[in-house]
Amino acid sequence: MKKKMHILIAYNDANSAVTPDRLDLVSEVAVREEAENVHQAILNLGHTPSYFPIRDILADLEILKKQPPDMIFNLCEGYQGSSVHEMHLTGIWELIDIPYTGNTPLTLGLAQNKVLTKKLLESRKIPTPKFQVFTGLPDRIYLNYPLIVKPVNEDASLGISQESVVQSSKELFLKVEEINNKYHQPVLVEEYIDGREFNISILGNSPLKILPVSEISFSDLVEGEYHITSYEAKWLPDHPMYHKTPAICPAKINTDLRNRLEDIAIQVFKLLRGRDYGRVDVRVDSTNKIYVLEFNPNPDISKNAGYANAVKAAGLKYEDFINHLIHQASGRGAYD
Repeated sequence: MKKKMHILIAYNDANSAVTPDRLDLVSEVAVREEAENVHQAILNLGHTPSYFPIRDILADLEILKKQPPDMIFNLCEGYQGSSVHEMHLTGIWELIDIPYTGNTPLTLGLAQNKVLTKKLLESRKIPTPKFQVFTGLPDRIYLNYPLIVKPVNEDASLGISQESVVQSSKELFLKVEEINNKYHQPVLVEEYIDGREFNISILGNSPLKILPVSEISFSDLVEGEYHITSYEAKWLPDHPMYHKTPAICPAKINTDLRNRLEDIAIQVFKLLRGRDYGRVDVRVDSTNKIYVLEFNPNPDISKNAGYANAVKAAGLKYEDFINHLIHQASGRGAYD
């Protein structure tokens, strides 16, 4: 008979951080729905789940000290509205020696720093769009327009909209200044790759399993709208872009492209020391060249999210996926 475990579902409680002028924090609030889906799945598996919203880390640590769980199901994407602390929370789980699901602090930190990720990709000759980084207004531009402008240390497409693609130095200066003022961090500027966009979901660990490839459809976009997955397209159901960029899974692609997408995704997952699960986002240009945009460790696994759709397309039940993550975590220590 399998051991019945007490599993804490840890997630960042960012409800108080969202105001009408900060809709860019909606993605953090959405983690509550993700936690509810995981909670029900753990119940269905016969374990005892408890919600563990992270509000005040010192008080939260006292709770863990008084009644340590068998495991933490880690869904934390930040702390008190700041995504930079995602890696720090997993570091705490390691310091207090509680097994947890998902990726390590090292992987989370590497993936969140887009510039460092791109330099690692380049070191292994894995194609990624050409880029420059600016801490202030650009002086010299070595890239070819159009360009796409992003915050360096954010995820979930935070800070990315249709206005992120720029066609001139004037537009570039304005966008860089806007991101500097709003997010108080360096700005990543990349050459915009016009083409198809794919998400390759990976289920770890040994052996790795590649789930069916998903494609973001841009067929409903009109002339003048850039083929990108913006923050609005991912997180705001009432926004037109949310409905104009649906994901198609499995993607309608030939065997050669599928094999190349899977191969490059595995390279990225291993390079960034992915664990348990993750997603690699890429663009494919008109010559079928693949460019890696980013690696997303611990992607959203709510039932209506892209990763769960890939799980379903692979013929797996949601509970089977959650059980797999629990099994992986229970077979290792906090530091493994």
